[in-house]
Amino acid sequence: MRKLKLYLDTSVINFLFADDAPEKKEATIDFFQTYIRNGTVDAYISPVVIDELTRTANDEKRERLIGCVKEYPLPILDIGDQPGIADLAESLILNGVIPPKKQEDAMHIAIAVIFEMDVLVSWNFKHLANINKERKVLIVSQAEGYYYPLRMTTPLEVMGT
Repeated sequence: MRKLKLYLDTSVINFLFADDAPEKKEATIDFFQTYIRNGTVDAYISPVVIDELTRTANDEKRERLIGCVKEYPLPILDIGDQPGIADLAESLILNGVIPPKKQEDAMHIAIAVIFEMDVLVSWNFKHLANINKERKVLIVSQAEGYYYPLRMTTPLEVMGT
């Protein structure tokens, strides 16, 4: 059986250091140690994630977050030659799936769809890890000609806990 292809949004990396949410932090650390470091899954990020991490205001936290990208096997997808990403992201916004002020969230979804990821992994329940959003994303994606079934969930569901 092939490995799951996962796209990690920025929140997953952020929760490695979420002292204000100890249960999610612990689950995220377990997810990275058990599934990503050991290669149980194929996990990817994008330049959108890198951009969001580099905009972290706190210098020390920014360095720790960027260090995780170097520490764990997280290939950065080359989105430069994928013109459909911006179009799909715009369609997600125009169709009301993602609010206009959440352009990065629309980009995360579009990247995951176009690269045919099995799962978009996020701790963002409002815009990403949410069954209602997942269904709306499927409708918009299919209308745009993308039929690969993307799941959108948290690290906990990927781990089966």
